[in-house]
Amino acid sequence: MHHRAPLLTALACGLALTACQHTAALETAPGTASIDPSAPAAESVAANDNLNAVLWMQRAAEYRAASTQAYRAAAANLDRALKTPEWDALVPEERANTAKGLKPAVVMDLDETVLDNSPYQARLVRDGGEYNEATWDAWVREQKATAVPGVVEFARAANARGITLLYLSNRAVHLKEATLANLRAIGMPVANDDVFLGLGTVVDDCEQEGSEKNCRRQLAGRHYRVLMQFGDQLGDFVQVVANTPEGRDALYAQHQAWFGERWWMLPNPSYGSWEPAVFNNDWRQPRAARRGAKFDALNTAP
Repeated sequence: MHHRAPLLTALACGLALTACQHTAALETAPGTASIDPSAPAAESVAANDNLNAVLWMQRAAEYRAASTQAYRAAAANLDRALKTPEWDALVPEERANTAKGLKPAVVMDLDETVLDNSPYQARLVRDGGEYNEATWDAWVREQKATAVPGVVEFARAANARGITLLYLSNRAVHLKEATLANLRAIGMPVANDDVFLGLGTVVDDCEQEGSEKNCRRQLAGRHYRVLMQFGDQLGDFVQVVANTPEGRDALYAQHQAWFGERWWMLPNPSYGSWEPAVFNNDWRQPRAARRGAKFDALNTAP
């Protein structure tokens, strides 16, 4: 989910108040020059937790390097994955059938894994808004998301080896056509319309919990041997039962051996389920309360 907005911090307010008091003192203190009231006020920019994150993803060479190296390393592992019969990137709990003899595939999240939506995030920063379905749907329908660095080259390498790319996304199913058109526009292989497994996809004999992807991963496993998974959040690889910092840490510890081999994590500091984990997953709280919980979660210990 995308949930961000600018917040004026108490510290900023305090500094502003101090500045006003200091200015008043200068104007009244004997022997000091008065401040020209016609001079333009110093420009201020409201604090926004997402400013640096979005700016880094759009402007930093380090972001492009991190993404590219992940996809290059994954491409270098494709042949080994293909030649190893027992290689499977689904956890046993999500593999209800044998993968032997099935066609090979890779499962890819879309947003911030394949498609770069940073312009949408930048608009939220600029306008002081937060994610909502209306603005998100409008952005998707623009079909202007660009490719995450390195993904097209990886996709070509996989496609050349007969590996199907499956796009398992929390984009809703009503955005399917716009999404597939965007994927084709950036040069991603789209074998057929069925490779899009969006939110709302019906999976027989599996009850989906919210936006969790476990049922759709099971569906992919019924038809394919999944060689690799790609995402920018833990929930892109395995079901997150307890979205708390402790629960997420335990999940990572349990599966860390697969990262950099069968699972490939892309950098995304802009949004993700890691954020609400620190404020009890309660988006109904005021922005200031959410931000306070994040501030309190910082670790200052050496």
